Amino acid sequence: MPTQDYHGGLLLFYQLFLLVVTVPLAIYQQSIAARLENLKLEMPDIANELKKEIGIAVRLYNWDERTARINYNRSIRKQWNHLVVRDNCHPLKTTVLLWVQLPLWLCLSISYRNLVYMLPHRDLNAQLTFAELMGGGFAFIPNLTIPDASWIFPIGLGLLNLVIIELQLLSRNPDIKPSRVQKIFTNVFRVLSVCLVPIAASVPSCLVLYWTTSSAFGMCQNLILLSPKVKRLFGIPKTAVEVKEPYKMIVTNFKSKLKM
Repeated sequence: MPTQDYHGGLLLFYQLFLLVVTVPLAIYQQSIAARLENLKLEMPDIANELKKEIGIAVRLYNWDERTARINYNRSIRKQWNHLVVRDNCHPLKTTVLLWVQLPLWLCLSISYRNLVYMLPHRDLNAQLTFAELMGGGFAFIPNLTIPDASWIFPIGLGLLNLVIIELQLLSRNPDIKPSRVQKIFTNVFRVLSVCLVPIAASVPSCLVLYWTTSSAFGMCQNLILLSPKVKRLFGIPKTAVEVKEPYKMIVTNFKSKLKM
């Protein structure tokens, strides 16, 4: 098998693996997030009822303000937990994709590194694989065992990650303002995306190729799952904050951002 076909086949296999494993998890994660969002609509009525009950208890048992607040908070948490159990949508389930993708990303990154450095054993198979990576290349990169001297893939990787972050912001409902914590995490991820560029320029090209492919797949996945039609197709519940025309919203928000 020609080496270019070999590495192209590996990339194709990886994308198919992502399609089979991570896409269903991404759909499941969005479904959980939508259920949690819909649960919030039930909380105002529950909170009002609890306030009435606490008010009655204050008069009956002469509770002070601190005791009333403690009992109210305890009751509101209990009601929220009841709703979460009822709809089977624990908030931790919204992180399931991360806990699958992160180990997968680390394992594959280490695997590519081991191929380049012929680890753990420099036997004949390791040397043959290294020779294939060194001589096969991909596109304009003739040698996948050395850093990309053109910086095209490292810069492309950084831009892709920044685009993913900005798309998430631009696709949000403008009526919902991000919290302070969300703003902090967004800025942290922006900095990490920029810092990843020089790191990617210093590692073997096969690693950068894998990272770039992974980010490109993630961006396409996020864009597709923005569509309300796709969400309904996969059974993701509709929410009050869902944007009817997300792609139009992205363009509109981007234009308004440029005018700032």
